[in-house]
Amino acid sequence: MSKKKILMLVGDYAEDYETMVPFQALQMIGHQVDAVCPDKAKGDFIMTAIHDFDGAQTYSEKPGHRFTLNADFFSVKEADYDALLIPGGRAPEYLRLNAEVIKLVQAFDAARKPIAAVCHGPQLLAAAGVLKGRTCSAYPACAPEVRLSGGHYADIGIDQAHVDGNLVTAPAWPAHPQWLAKFAEVLQQYR
Repeated sequence: MSKKKILMLVGDYAEDYETMVPFQALQMIGHQVDAVCPDKAKGDFIMTAIHDFDGAQTYSEKPGHRFTLNADFFSVKEADYDALLIPGGRAPEYLRLNAEVIKLVQAFDAARKPIAAVCHGPQLLAAAGVLKGRTCSAYPACAPEVRLSGGHYADIGIDQAHVDGNLVTAPAWPAHPQWLAKFAEVLQQYR
């Protein structure tokens, strides 16, 4: 397996498991993962939130952990990375309002580099206009955004993942085994 350099876009109240697990698992198998957040520097932290499925009509939210950033957002460029990873949670909701984040997502898509997004992460893909004619999964509450952006929503099990070319998506953290395995496969197919 060749080592890849992956950019992970995070923000305050990103989902804890969808941030921590991919960050650690991808490093465990030999990749470099740079976690960045707009307006924060290397060494700063974001607060995460734990979303759980405990019988309510939607997920519950509990305080997560402090997740320390290991790179600076202001210095990242798509050309320096092999892939992009977007965790879910509440962070994508506000990150999609940042013009530099949108440009970065568009640059990764234009370069046809692997992009992994989970849960609410596809909100960034929809806002960047990169889903037109493509199929992706997301947390079910994001299905209208996928469709309104011209994409096709993959209504799959919460523990499943979907691949459409360079795009690997899943509905939520129970899909980590499939989502991360499929992302690892797509990474190896990329140059």
